[in-house]
Amino acid sequence: MAISRAQLLKELLPGLNALFGIEYARYDDEHTEIYETESSSRSFEEEVKLSGFDAAPVKDEGSAISYDAAQESFTARYNHETIAMGFAITEEAMEDNLYDSLSARYTKALARAMAHTKQVKSVVPLNNGFTAAYQGGDGVNLFTAVGDGITGGGGHPLVGGGYNSNRPATAVDLNETSLEAAVIQIGKWTDERGLLIAARPQTLVIPPDLQFVATRVMKSELRPGTADNDINAVRSMGILPNGTVVNHYLTDVDAWFLLTDIPDGMKHFNRVALETSMDGDFDTGNVRYKARERYSFGVSDPLGIWGSPGA
Repeated sequence: MAISRAQLLKELLPGLNALFGIEYARYDDEHTEIYETESSSRSFEEEVKLSGFDAAPVKDEGSAISYDAAQESFTARYNHETIAMGFAITEEAMEDNLYDSLSARYTKALARAMAHTKQVKSVVPLNNGFTAAYQGGDGVNLFTAVGDGITGGGGHPLVGGGYNSNRPATAVDLNETSLEAAVIQIGKWTDERGLLIAARPQTLVIPPDLQFVATRVMKSELRPGTADNDINAVRSMGILPNGTVVNHYLTDVDAWFLLTDIPDGMKHFNRVALETSMDGDFDTGNVRYKARERYSFGVSDPLGIWGSPGA
């Protein structure tokens, strides 16, 4: 349905002082702080996790060397979505409007709507990753721990046996103790064959509700919230070199996440960049405007992120 003069009555009469409501500022592209972006030329993308070799055994004198076998572990698949929206304006509405260019004003509103949708979709893995609503290529919840008792949980299984956990078995709020425990847990991760991989956290991702808590935990020179005259080890050791990122689209007010240095973790594939177009209808005189883009968000290696839903 086209926007007509019936929806714009005040803009057709003299005496209007201001138009407002669609010129708000918006948050930046916050997904860029979480995801590695790659381009895509296919309808979907797949990434396969490989299993390496076991620890090398001792070779006895005169005996044959041992041979190990490698294999694929699991496949992460990215299905691109098409996001599109448009609007139309009648010829008469454009002719009789006294105050502004309708097309310019509503084109900005269209861009705002497209940007908002992209940010909401970018945090779906984080918002839903603690439940079976979002599972990775290994068939378990994105955030899972051995013994957490959650359906779809139980840890990320390894080809050589055992599990990796990327959440605490008991949900915890963000504080000095829980952050230190998370760093220790990440440092004990192994590859598919049980070899330590020296993973390290890089960035703390939080909702706006935790920004003041995070500042005290990360920035205090001494231990936060205690009377002890001890140094703040998190700050002194440079545990999180990329600092803290506030994401305003996270829905859980006490959930918090750590991005790690594991490669091929959080991935954003850009299939078709944002395109805008317009055309006019000869018969009606209406002008139509359209915005469209294709992309996908997901996770290849779940060890690229650690998370806690908060206590």
